[in-house]
Amino acid sequence: MKKKIFIAGVVMGSLMLFSGAVAKLISPTVKIADTRPAIDLNTAIPLQFGDWEEDKTQVSSVINPTTEAALKEIYAQTLSRTYVNKSGDRVMLSIAYGTDQSDNLSVHFPEGCYVGQGFGVTPTAFEKVSTAFGEIPAARLVATMYTRIEPVTYWIVVGDKVVTTSWDMKKVKLAYSLKGMIPDATLMRVSAINPDQAAGYRLQQQFVDQMLTALTPAQRSHFAGLTH
Repeated sequence: MKKKIFIAGVVMGSLMLFSGAVAKLISPTVKIADTRPAIDLNTAIPLQFGDWEEDKTQVSSVINPTTEAALKEIYAQTLSRTYVNKSGDRVMLSIAYGTDQSDNLSVHFPEGCYVGQGFGVTPTAFEKVSTAFGEIPAARLVATMYTRIEPVTYWIVVGDKVVTTSWDMKKVKLAYSLKGMIPDATLMRVSAINPDQAAGYRLQQQFVDQMLTALTPAQRSHFAGLTH
């Protein structure tokens, strides 16, 4: 019996050492962000494009200020703007960019941010946003608080891949990890306060298409995972 216990202990110890060695072997060491030209959100996204221009009289951020310190640990940069078109329609744009998507520094999905601020949130639906440069797999939800009804469209670019769920994010991060790489990530969120959800999403579609048209191919790849 003692011999069996000893052998089992040896086997278990060997497995633990092997697992540790494998983990160390595949532990990512190279940040993708360090291999690319630096991105600056404020200059990369134009203040005016197509029918849209920044409306500086409006506050677009829906991030709770009490979480600002935590956000700074996750994101290298954030950008929040409200844009208005010639018809007076407004769209809120929020971007968060993180250079290190290791397990403890993952992008936060918008659902949690809205719920954390007291919003009600509908189940997330998954649709493709059509643009002149291709389709973007996106997630959509409606956030509500009292009389405020806010249809939201978002997607996340991890490395070069667009993801809309935490499971997809984990798979992409693992794929990069096996290559010894730590991906960056960009959360793109557009929303509009509009009780007509369909109209709100149509407006967001137009906004995204015109915004991407104003960007360079490299920027479209970074912000939407589009290569055209």
